[in-house]
Amino acid sequence: MFARFEELGVGESFVLVNDHDPLHLREDFERDQPGSFGWEYENTEDGDWRVRISRLASTALARVLVDTAEVELPEGSAGGAAWSIGVHPRDLDSNLVILPAGGGIGEHIGPDHDVLVVVLAGSGTITTERGEVALAPGELVLLPRRSRRAFTAGPEGLRHLTVHRRRPTLQITDAPR
Repeated sequence: MFARFEELGVGESFVLVNDHDPLHLREDFERDQPGSFGWEYENTEDGDWRVRISRLASTALARVLVDTAEVELPEGSAGGAAWSIGVHPRDLDSNLVILPAGGGIGEHIGPDHDVLVVVLAGSGTITTERGEVALAPGELVLLPRRSRRAFTAGPEGLRHLTVHRRRPTLQITDAPR
């Protein structure tokens, strides 16, 4: 459905014929194409649902994904990614990481791409191979690809957003002969 939608010009449409109300598909369109599509029921009889899907804009529209100040960790959580971007298609990945006071993320080697860290609230440190980098709200920190790092939250915890190139999804291919 999304491939067919991508082929449409602004103002063009197609009719989806289905045996039931395609509510999950509409939810996917709302998540990935808000404001840029039209959804009009032409028939809603059992076994014969018809929905006209129209392109209203040339691309998906800008929208607020989350209010990072409103996201909380689940009760009893030790901290970590509390929110991740879920829009498709996309070129970026992003995670809201919340660490409670004194909590942390153990030493590890980062992925094969750079990561931008935006400190939103609290304080803490990033431990690198050669020392520590203090973190405070408003700071942007670049974590170079494959760099060694560990995070430790300060006394009021640490809330930061990571932004990086999207990792490729797993692909199934034929085995080389």
